[in-house]
Amino acid sequence: MGAYAVVVLAGGAARRMGGVDKPARPVGGRPMRDRVLAAVTDATPRVLVGAADAVPAGVLVVREDPPGGGPVAAAAAGLALLGPDTAVVALLAADLPLLTRAAIGDLLNHLDRETPDAEPAHGGPAPVPPAHGGLAPVPPAHGGLAPVPPAHGGPAPVPPAHGGLAPVPPAHGGLAPVPPAHGGPAPVPPAHGGPAPVPPAHGGPAPVPPAQDGLVPAHGGLGGERRPDGACFVDGNGRRQSLCGVWRVAALRTALDRLTVERGGSLSGAPVRALLAGLVVREVAWSGEGPPPWFDCDTDEDVRRAEEWAR
Repeated sequence: MGAYAVVVLAGGAARRMGGVDKPARPVGGRPMRDRVLAAVTDATPRVLVGAADAVPAGVLVVREDPPGGGPVAAAAAGLALLGPDTAVVALLAADLPLLTRAAIGDLLNHLDRETPDAEPAHGGPAPVPPAHGGLAPVPPAHGGLAPVPPAHGGPAPVPPAHGGLAPVPPAHGGLAPVPPAHGGPAPVPPAHGGPAPVPPAHGGPAPVPPAQDGLVPAHGGLGGERRPDGACFVDGNGRRQSLCGVWRVAALRTALDRLTVERGGSLSGAPVRALLAGLVVREVAWSGEGPPPWFDCDTDEDVRRAEEWAR
C-alpha cells in the first residue's frame, strides 16, 4: 500500500474525564493527539478535527459542523479536506497514545492484501471459513464439487463413483432427491424443512453473512468475497476498534452521502456503526511487539495504564 492520508478525530467531550481536553492530556510527556500524529508522519495530508491551540507543522486543523457534533460529523469534515486522488485514509481517534507506525503499516497491508490467509492445496481455491460456528465446508475430491454435509448427524454422503458427484442423502427421512443427469451438480437439501437455498450459478461465491453492527467481515480467502472497504483492529475480546483503522475514501464518502440522506441532512450525533454499516471490513488482531495500539484512553485509569506501557 502506497500513499495514504489521515484524519484524527479530537472533538470528543471527554465526559468521563470531567470535560477536560482529553487529546491534550500527556502520556509519556507528550499530548496524546501529538503521539497519534507522530505515528503517521508519512501520511499526506494529516488532518486534525477539533479544537487545538498548537499542532505539529504541516497538520491541517478543521472543526466539525456543528462543533461537538460527534465522530461522524468530524469524519465528514476531515474527508472534505482530502483531494480527489486520495484513495486511502487512516481514521483515528486522538486518544490512542500507544499507536505506532508499525501498527498503521499492518492495517495498510491487510487492506491491500489480495492473497488468502491460508494457501490452498494443489493450487485450488481456498475454502470459505464457516460463519459463526457453522459447519466447515468439505474440500472437493479430485477437483469435483464438495459433497453436502449430512444434516443433524445423518448418514455420511456416499462417495462418488468413478470421480462423479456424490448423491445427497435425504434429510430427516424424506425422499431421496433424483440423481442429477449427465454428472450435473447434486441438488442441495433443504435445511429444517425449509426451501432449498439456491446455489450460486457457475460456481460463483456464496453470499457473505453480515457480522456485528451490520459490517461484513472480509476473511481474506478467495471465495469471491468483495474487496475490503477497510481494515481495523479488534481488541482482546474481538470488538472492532473502528477508529483505529484504515479505509477506502470512496467507500466512506458513499457511506456519508447515504447516512446524510437517512438522517434528513444532518450527521450530528450519528454513531460510527451507522456510518460503517454494510461496509466490508477486514478485522486485524494485533500480533506485534509492544502494547496494543488500539488502546484508547476514556478514563483516568486508562491514562495511568498507558503511562505504564509508555515508559
